Amino acid sequence: MSEKVASNVRNIAIVGPYLSGKTTLLESLLSTTGAISRKGSVKDGNTIGDASTEARDRSMTVEINAASTKYGGIHFTFLDCPGSIEFAQETNNALIGAGAAIVVCEPEPARVLTLAPLLKFLDDWEIPHIVFINKMDRVCTDETHCKSNFTQVLEALKTVSNRPIVPHQYPIAKNNQLIGFIDLVTEQAYHYHPGAPSDPVAIPESLKAEEQAAREKMLEELANFDDHLLEELVENIEPPKEEIVADLKMELGADLIVPVFVGVAEKDSGVRSLLDALVRETPAPVETAKRRGLKSNSETPIAQVLKTYYTPQGGKLSLVRVWEGEITDGMTLNGVRIGGMYQLMGEQTKTLQFAQTGEIVALSRMEGIDTGETLTTDASLKTQLPKAAVLPPVFAMAIAPEDRKDEVKMSSALTKLLEEDPALKWEQHGDTHEVIFWGQGEIHLQVSLDRLRRKYNVSMKTHLPQVPYKETIRKNTTSHGRYKHQSGGHGQFGDVYLDIQPLPRGSGFNFSQTIVGGVVPKQYIPGVETGVREYLEHGPLGFPVVDVAVTLTNGSYHSVDSSEQAFKQAARVAMQQGMSDCQPVLLEPIALVEIFAPSEFTSKVLQLISIRRGQILGYEGMTDWKGWDKTSAYLAFSEMQDLIVELRSQTMGVGCFNWQFDHLQEMPDKLAEKVLTKNGNTNGNGNGNGNR
Repeated sequence: MSEKVASNVRNIAIVGPYLSGKTTLLESLLSTTGAISRKGSVKDGNTIGDASTEARDRSMTVEINAASTKYGGIHFTFLDCPGSIEFAQETNNALIGAGAAIVVCEPEPARVLTLAPLLKFLDDWEIPHIVFINKMDRVCTDETHCKSNFTQVLEALKTVSNRPIVPHQYPIAKNNQLIGFIDLVTEQAYHYHPGAPSDPVAIPESLKAEEQAAREKMLEELANFDDHLLEELVENIEPPKEEIVADLKMELGADLIVPVFVGVAEKDSGVRSLLDALVRETPAPVETAKRRGLKSNSETPIAQVLKTYYTPQGGKLSLVRVWEGEITDGMTLNGVRIGGMYQLMGEQTKTLQFAQTGEIVALSRMEGIDTGETLTTDASLKTQLPKAAVLPPVFAMAIAPEDRKDEVKMSSALTKLLEEDPALKWEQHGDTHEVIFWGQGEIHLQVSLDRLRRKYNVSMKTHLPQVPYKETIRKNTTSHGRYKHQSGGHGQFGDVYLDIQPLPRGSGFNFSQTIVGGVVPKQYIPGVETGVREYLEHGPLGFPVVDVAVTLTNGSYHSVDSSEQAFKQAARVAMQQGMSDCQPVLLEPIALVEIFAPSEFTSKVLQLISIRRGQILGYEGMTDWKGWDKTSAYLAFSEMQDLIVELRSQTMGVGCFNWQFDHLQEMPDKLAEKVLTKNGNTNGNGNGNGNR
């Protein structure tokens, strides 16, 4: 395929916080370019972007939605991405294949902070992006308020962006409404005209000073990367408009600057000028491929999976970005034959025969192919394109089928859900035996459970997971256990003496024997160990016992009635009688937690840890994230179950954390009593633990 054809393709991700208006912007872009004849609305649930039932039920984007259109001789594929932080994995996966991104934000300076994680990801991956300040009609009620708010939003953007913020437009307000904008490149003012291109008008006299100041700042930022432009500015030479556009294109394409546009997507205001900028200034696929280390002129196809869907009609669909070469229907990639190729418009599909460099298309029946995987026809090719890291899980539910007959079906359905959404995880816990469903938040898991019910007809009941408490002992003892049973024929006889001792924390379990003289025959000793281990699965407090050493020191046997099974039962009797004398104590699992949040919220983070019985280890500024702190702490598992919920509420939704199990720690007596009461402990052999 020729480079000329490839240069006529653009892939643009639409990203931004929840409620910023991304889906509405997509609808406006598609309507303005003629891809759809009638605009839908999020409120009415009939937009292209929120096509799934789960999205429409919640009036929010919950997965990537692709839609294609043409404008200005360019074939565009827009990827409408979720705004909620709980679906950030979807957004990150989409951005990996995008040539550029539109970052949509509201004109509220205080809410600009919610863009911080997104802008950091874009900068870390060097993805060109522009900002579209949406809903400007809410603040441009008069000229003074409009100017003040626009300036404040720009200043707020500068605090969360590592790249220079460069205004491309300046808003015009009159008669209590936003009526247009000034293009700072051409110094031409425009009035919005519903359903048509904006009308060129003269720059209002009252805004000439502000326009000049904003334009000078734009040129100064561009000149930081262009010595020739800098010379022109120093010598007071007016740079040609073509030179300014070329600088914008070059510096945007290299992710050196962040141009800013304004408008109202719901009214189509500013959308056509945004499209013009995308045509004029966003990089061609060859430039995007270079950022990923590809030449983009190879005939060998190379593609990457950005998203996996399971559809009721078409089965598995893989949304892929073609990085090099051409893909044709029926081609074999990574050993899997393409079952069909489609262009997506939300949930609607259009059959294709081939896809060229730079295009984003859906491939059907790519079994065994995962999200993020690099696809090619050449098995010897070693190229593996980088993919977004899987976010660590931060919220969990215990799940079980409402109908026990669905247990087998549940496993298969969960596997497919994880293919669609790599940020999900499930496991069967070894101690509690619960199925634990992990994700990025409560809404994230609820959406996934809704899909499980709708797509696979598996309904779940849920509750918070049990904390995997354990227990240990404080003192040692010697215990005697005898098992004797006679019921006709051969009987059962086993007799053991056990030394039970505590071990240092983290030592686990140790079994040994000091038998002399064959008082317990060797063939029966494994039965003793088995009996001890089985007892320790549920100790006197009803939980698994750890950090204990048990030594078989003595015993006796019967030449006819003894067996390995009898000695196993004798060991259990000895453990049951002895463990209650060892001062058993409850242990709770402790995690090492690293919390990341803007520095202005660090005091709230420290307070949050303290009220959850946490031990603060320290906090420090992050070297790779200006204005953010990392706080390290030890935190009990029981205090972490809703940690992410409160952390987000305390940090405007941007706080996050990593965690890993670190150690077991003795639980305070009063809290331990509550746990034991709740779990129905009877101080027996764990049989009273009613929740197990």
